[in-house]
Amino acid sequence: MKPISTPVVSTAGVAPASALQGLPFLRLGFRPFYLGAAFVACLTVPLWIASMLGWLALDLPVAPLLWHAHEMLFGFAATVIIGFLLTAVKAWTGLSTPRGALLGALALLWLAARVAAVVAPYAVYAALDMVLLPVVAGILLAVLLRARNRRNLPLMGALVLLSLANVAFHLAVMGVISLPPVQALHAGLALIVLIECVMAGRVVPAFTMSVNPGLKLQAQRPLELTTMAVTALALVSWVCAPFGVGAVTAVLAGLAALLHGVRMWRWKPWITRNRPILWILHASYAWIPVGFALLALAQLGVVAVSAAVHAFAVGVTGGLIIGMITRTARGHTGRPLQASRLEVLAYGLVMGAAVLRVLVPLAAPQWYAATLVVAALAWSTAFAIYLGLFTPWLFQTRLDGKDG
Repeated sequence: MKPISTPVVSTAGVAPASALQGLPFLRLGFRPFYLGAAFVACLTVPLWIASMLGWLALDLPVAPLLWHAHEMLFGFAATVIIGFLLTAVKAWTGLSTPRGALLGALALLWLAARVAAVVAPYAVYAALDMVLLPVVAGILLAVLLRARNRRNLPLMGALVLLSLANVAFHLAVMGVISLPPVQALHAGLALIVLIECVMAGRVVPAFTMSVNPGLKLQAQRPLELTTMAVTALALVSWVCAPFGVGAVTAVLAGLAALLHGVRMWRWKPWITRNRPILWILHASYAWIPVGFALLALAQLGVVAVSAAVHAFAVGVTGGLIIGMITRTARGHTGRPLQASRLEVLAYGLVMGAAVLRVLVPLAAPQWYAATLVVAALAWSTAFAIYLGLFTPWLFQTRLDGKDG
């Protein structure tokens, strides 16, 4: 694929200069939050691997494993969800979402929590970290209610639940509640996976049809409702597995794997093979049935639950994120929805990191340490590519001169 050349921009439909107020970086939520999430992804994974292998001593107010897991969920994945929703809700409703000083304050709150995680007393880190999600949920809920947009209200409910999982994690770490912190992290991952299943069901078939004239990917409502219901039950059962429902989880997760496999097949992923900006979404979604199959096997003691966790966290979440933050950032900066060679390389690196982190250790456990290092390098390089390519774009006005 040839590198993308700068398109000729028409002045038709360009917003007047008076509409382009404030710093471009703070005109829409995806700009600061995508950039911040990519930075976290690029930096924290190699730091964690170096710490785990004894190459680096991390002086943190919390156990390095908990820091790593929490930052990947709430410093990375939830951050992308925030940036996406701050951008999407404006498109869904036609009403303004935070920009300028308010958006800058939200971004600074996020940054303060990330810094506090490594330099401040734990209580300070927890206090800063617990604020952002509920504040964003409240702001977006008000916008949706004002627009009478009821269809997307459940996403605000998911944000509230994600906030509660984050609060539960911090309270568990501080000993305020009697709960294993990792269980709160599992709850956070489960909610993120559920959000991904919902959003993928909306955008993946729609994007696929948009570039394949005449293609009809008609959703079967009974299949969709059954898939989502079983998915939710399987994830709830998994989060509650310490209370003795492992066998139930195995059955539900196995059924979820089957249903998601059928759902994915109906989207005809093979027709996207020549469109990287699409196949990365299909390839990432393919890790959903893999993750649920591994989760079922983990409940039976066949594999470690870590395999399922990383299938969801690296394969699904990492893949969908690298696909969506390139696609939506291109669209909202007025650029063509066509991946450059560097972006395709980033897609391949994230998918390769998932294979190395999840599947290779199952087949060749003696290579575990080596595969972790290579997977971390692949993952970090992918998001470094994003930072190198998109950082200048996110600080500039849209190519078409429009606001946003």
